[in-house]
Parts: sequence; C-alpha cells; structure tokens
Amino acid sequence: MAKSLVIVESPTKAKTIGKYLGKNYVVKASLGHIKDLPKNDLAVAVERDFEPQYVIIEGKKKLIQELKQAAKGAEVIYLAADPDREGEAICQHLKEVLEGKRNGPTVHRVRFNEITQGAIRRAFETPAAVDANLVQAQQARRVLDRLVGYKISPLLWDKVRRGLSAGRVQTVALRLIVEREREIRAFRKEEYWTIDVQLSAKKPPLLEARLARKNGENAGIPNQGSADAIVAALQDASYVVDSVGTREKKRNPVPPFITSTLQQEASRKLRFSVKRTMMLAQRLYEGVELGAEGLVGLISYMRTDSTRVSNEALAEVRGFVRERFGAAHLPASPNFYRSRKDAQDAHEAIRPTSVLHTPDKLQGMLAEDEWRLYRLIWMRFVASQMMPALFDQTTIEVKASARDGAEYLFRATGSVPKFDGFLAVYEEGKDQKDEEDEELKHKLPAVEPGEHLKFRGITPEQHFTEPPPRYNEATLVKELEADGVGRPSTYASILSTIQGREYVTKESGRFVPTELGMVVTDLLVESFDDIFDVRYTARMEEELDEIEDGKLDWRDAMNEFYGKFSKDLEHAERNMTDIKRMEKPTDLVCDKCGKPMVIKWGRHGSFIACTGYPDCTNTRELPVDLPDVDKVDLTEQDAEEYCENCGRSMVLKKGRFGTFYACSGYPDCKTTKRIGSTEQRKADVPLEEKCPQCGNHLVVKQGRYGEFTACSNYPSCKYVKHKTIGVACPNCGQGEIVERRSKRGKTFYGCNRYPDCDFVSWGKPVAESCPKCASSYLVEKWLKNGPVLQCPNGECKYKRALEPAAS
Repeated sequence: MAKSLVIVESPTKAKTIGKYLGKNYVVKASLGHIKDLPKNDLAVAVERDFEPQYVIIEGKKKLIQELKQAAKGAEVIYLAADPDREGEAICQHLKEVLEGKRNGPTVHRVRFNEITQGAIRRAFETPAAVDANLVQAQQARRVLDRLVGYKISPLLWDKVRRGLSAGRVQTVALRLIVEREREIRAFRKEEYWTIDVQLSAKKPPLLEARLARKNGENAGIPNQGSADAIVAALQDASYVVDSVGTREKKRNPVPPFITSTLQQEASRKLRFSVKRTMMLAQRLYEGVELGAEGLVGLISYMRTDSTRVSNEALAEVRGFVRERFGAAHLPASPNFYRSRKDAQDAHEAIRPTSVLHTPDKLQGMLAEDEWRLYRLIWMRFVASQMMPALFDQTTIEVKASARDGAEYLFRATGSVPKFDGFLAVYEEGKDQKDEEDEELKHKLPAVEPGEHLKFRGITPEQHFTEPPPRYNEATLVKELEADGVGRPSTYASILSTIQGREYVTKESGRFVPTELGMVVTDLLVESFDDIFDVRYTARMEEELDEIEDGKLDWRDAMNEFYGKFSKDLEHAERNMTDIKRMEKPTDLVCDKCGKPMVIKWGRHGSFIACTGYPDCTNTRELPVDLPDVDKVDLTEQDAEEYCENCGRSMVLKKGRFGTFYACSGYPDCKTTKRIGSTEQRKADVPLEEKCPQCGNHLVVKQGRYGEFTACSNYPSCKYVKHKTIGVACPNCGQGEIVERRSKRGKTFYGCNRYPDCDFVSWGKPVAESCPKCASSYLVEKWLKNGPVLQCPNGECKYKRALEPAAS
C-alpha cells in the first residue's frame, strides 16, 4: 500500500506530527521556503502586471529532488505548513514543484492551530485546497517590499554610503523612533510643586494627603515661592475630615495572548527581545521532548491576532480553575474577548495545548527560557478564564482653614484587595507606574467625617515635567500595532534590521537613533513622505487583508501603489540631498593652514574638515550629543579648549572608547580629556623609583580606572607596578599577592610571579587558615548582609562574618 506524503517546514515539526500520524504517512520537511525572488535582481516585471520571477532558493535543489522522489511513491500529498500567508506561499510553491501533469498524486492542504493528536486528526479528516487569496496577499507584500527596497536603496548608496537599505515598514518604524527622539530633544521641562501633609487620627497609620484644591479650584503650584506661601498660610491651620467615600472597584482579567501582546509582556517581564520570544515560542509550538511522552507541542500557533479560544480548550481550562481555585474563582459562563476588527478568527489565541501541562510539572524538562515563556503563556490563559479581582477604594478628603482665609482641600486615596480573582494566577506588566499602583501602596486610617486630625508635618516637593520616554521593544511594538503598521509576525525582523544597519542603538534597553539613522530618515521622508507615512503604511496593511479576504485584486493594489511611488522616485532621483557632497560652513578656522573649516559627511558620520583639502588634511570630530547637525553653531570661541600642561588648544578626536579632547601639540604633548569631564587627564608624574625590568624611571599614569604606576618607557617596556596586599602566595610560597584588574575593570588578585605562578582569586585572600579543612588561606567576600570570610575550598562550607576594623 502506497504511503501518503506529508510536508511541513521544520524537522522538529515533522517529528512531532509523525508521532501522531502513524506508519502510513511519511513526513518530510521543506526547511522553510523553497522559492523566492533572486537576491541580485529586481525580478518583478512591472510592465507585465508586476509578475514576480521566482527562482529555487540556492541550496534547495537537492532537497526538492528528495521531495520529488518521495512524491513518486505516494498517492496523496498533504501540505501542512503553518496556517498563515507565508505558510500558504510555501504550500503553493511545493504544489507547483510536486504536482504532476497527469495521473500524479492528489495534493491537499491541511491546516491546524496546534500540534496535538486531536487537532492533527481533524485537519486530515477535512483537507482543503491551497488558498489562492492568501498566496496572493503574501505575493503582494513580497512585491511591495522588493520594489521599495530595490528602487530606494541605490539612492541611499549614492547620496549617503553603500550598504544602506530602505524598507517599507522598517523605515516607518525608524521614523517613529527618530520623531520621538526629536520630541525629547525639543522638550522644555516645566517646574511644579506638590504639598503633602502628614496627619494622625485616633488610630494608626499616619494619614498622608496631598493638596488638591484651593477655594474650590485646582491648586496648581508653579514654583517655590507659591509653595512657600501656602506652607506659611497653613501654619497653625486646623484639619478636619470633610468626607470619606468607599466604593468597590473591579479589575477585569486580560485576554489570552496574541502575538503582539506576547512580545510586549515577554519584553516587560522576562526581558526577552522580540526575536528571542518568537524563537522560543516556535520551539514550544513545534514540539519539545517530554520524557516518556516524547515530542509534545505545548502551545498553539504563535502568529495570530485573534483572541478566540476553541470550545474544547475552554471546557478544559474551566474544569481546571474549578478544581484548583474553587467555584468562587470561576465565572458562570466563559469569558469572551473582542479581537481587532481585522483579526483572522480562523486562528486561535496563543494558549497551552493542555492546561494540565502545568509549569510545575514541566520544570526541569524544558530549557530555562522555554519554561519561563511557557509559564507566562500558561498563567495568562488560565487567568483569562477567571473572575475579576475586587478592591475597596477609599478616598478621604480633609479641609484645612488657613490664616490667609483660604480653604484648602487635601485628598488621600487607597485601595485594599477584597477578592483576588484572576490575580491569584497572573498580573499584567506595565510600561510605567499608574495611579492604581500608588493607591495600593497607601494604607489609610479609619476616620469619620467631622473628625479633627492632628498635624504632624508638611512636605513641599519640587518636580519637573518629563519628556515622553524613548521606545523600548515592548512600547515600539505596542505603537506599531496601535498604528496598524506591519504585522506582529514581522516585528522581530524589523527591529533586528534597524539595529543591524546601525540606524539605532540601544541604551538601557531603549532605542536611540544614530546620526546615520536620523540622516537616512530625513532624506527618505523628504522625498517619500507619503510612502513612509504611518497612515499610508497602515492603509497598505488593510489592502493586504482585503486581498487575503478576496475583496481586492492584488494587481490593482500594486498599480495604485506604483503610480504614486514612481512619481516620488523620479523626483528623488533629481532632487534628493546629496549628503556625501554637502558642506556646511562654520566659523572655525583651520589651525594648520588658516583656511575656513566646514562640516562634511564621511563613512562614520559628520566631521569638521579643512576646505584646503587635499593640500591640508586637518580634521576634527563634531561635539557629541548634538540635537541636529544642521543646528550646530560652531564658533572659534565655543570650540576652544586649552591644554593645562602646555597651553596649546585642544581638539576633538575619536578613539576606541568614543570621542575625546586631545592636545593639538601631539606627539610632543599627550594630554587628553574625556568629553563632559571637568578634569583633563594629567601628564605622567615621574618618580625616583626605577623600573625593575629596564632601569628607566617609573611614572604615575592616569588610566580608565584611576592612577597606576608603570614604566616611563612604555610601550617598549610594559611593566606595571601592582599594589600588594601583604599576603604571600598560597600556591607557590615565593611570590606576593597583588591587586589586578580584568579587561572589564573588575578587581581580582593574583601572584606577582605570573606567568610562572598562575594563582588567581576574585575574592581578596586573607592570611588565615580555615579551622574546618585547614586550607592555608581564607577569602574576603561582600554579600548582601555585609563582608564575610569564607573558605575557598568548594567542598568546605566554612563561613563567618568579618568583624569591622577598629577605627
């Protein structure tokens, strides 16, 4: 009997599915796409209705021959790639390659949202055809991206530098980051003050209330003078409880994850990048080895924008909640959540394939990061089918009659948990603290209206308004999704690309545009403002959805786009600013030849150069942290810094660790100064002591981590005198233990006879033997509770607190 051939994308998925299908099926993997547009050609025939010219991907020919050979002996071929546009395109290309002209095997398309025995069985009982609309939607996106990339990128190579790229969605994401950065740089902080009073009631705790109104109007306090006047007016004021209000506040559970919310929450709670989150989710979906159970698909398909959950999964999770948490935590009927209007409800939310696979059971069976992500998905899904959490929110208002005749109203609000509901399992992360967090921190005393309170203190506090925060991965994904730009399945590649192209960097986990990123954005927005507009890009995504739904012909969408795009392209080719050849005048004069200096663009960004080039090659770095190169005001007076050692002018230079000031008298004077530092790096200070290796004088030098003593004959002699700690080397008994620094600046201890003796220790050795195992020394370590002495022998657990030295 001929076997049926099943083709999926990955070997892991093939192995997991093969376990459920049995011996009558052969399962093979295509290893992703088998066809694509060639890398070195546009391969889109615009004149022939944008017909794409696909080719077999390099290295896939042998695999295709193997698949063809397997297809010869099969009566039926099942194409089982992922249930999305990319998966459908893979299936279409496999069908074109494998389907015979006559008497060939029948080709079916099977789709499933989870890799479980039930889902696989149902999919194979109801096979379908490849969805042409899905294929055309994927093809339209691929052609759009190819047109934008291949037509615009050469412009950037010509005007800025080679190797740059523009992307239809990538550039819009970069534009959001750049516009946010300019918003931050243009922000002007404003001062404001708050006034809190501390009052005591009949019973503790202390009541801390904030000034809310003055004579019935909002009490805005713009400056210290206003705050001091109010504090003075409230001297000897009487404080009386005006009102006490308590109401029940409900917090509803959140929906199960979709792709974007999983990416955001994994970023907030687990500190995973979008790319890592999707990689781990793919593993959990395709199958993970669970001992005797073998390969098990643990979550449903992870590329989805639907919050729908199957009836079987709902029944299982409701039974689990009832048994684990009790009837009080279970709603009378399942919780249903509204998906976005354009969501594909053929998919489900991201959920565990079985809630009975609890995180506790799987701990130790999954890799650490796989387990953490699975636990997050499991908790969110279980919580989504539980009761709301209830809080008692109490607001106390206190009136104060002041000596200036004004009436001041102070307010304090606090919340007390009443019923944990879904919070027994899960609480959603937040990008920043809100009023709810503050309310939960406040513990309020029991008071009654009319009760007089005793004054205990008053605290005026200065604040400043803050600019909007830079985007991190979670907030950028949230913004892109809210704007309808791109699809969550593409966000990982977008964020990787803008970092890989050096358009942005990350500082403390947040995106900061580089000068290159800002220049590229400005050029593209200048010439293609409509194409790289947020709303237009979102509209294109809607059109792709309409193609998928069969409501729009993909060629009509391409024609509409290209009509606008080709006009912009022609204009850009004639008028786009040529950064490479642009020179911005400055007031600076070259200190070598006396000619004017200008701002130019080079491989590594903007710099100051002499107009006498090539006869004069004098250059300087631009000052760091400038808001915009176009707004630089360089005058001779502003630029001048003087060397404290020789009096010559200092110039900006770029080195391994960034931009710095250096003496223009180099190499005669080697004085340097860090940017932003008020101190110049001091010149070497000679000592009378001689170098033990070459006989030259030792000098005190200034390094990245402070002063140190070394040979004046550096770099010919690299002797460095290390600080000894007065302990003989416990390893060789001949050398002394000295303090050293690693390349990262971390202190460690080693023998001064290195490399003859290789003794090293992160902890500071102490000349005291271990009373438990007789080790010849102990080490000093700093723990949370203070310093301790402990034995360096890993098998010995001796440890004691280190007594503080007598002062």
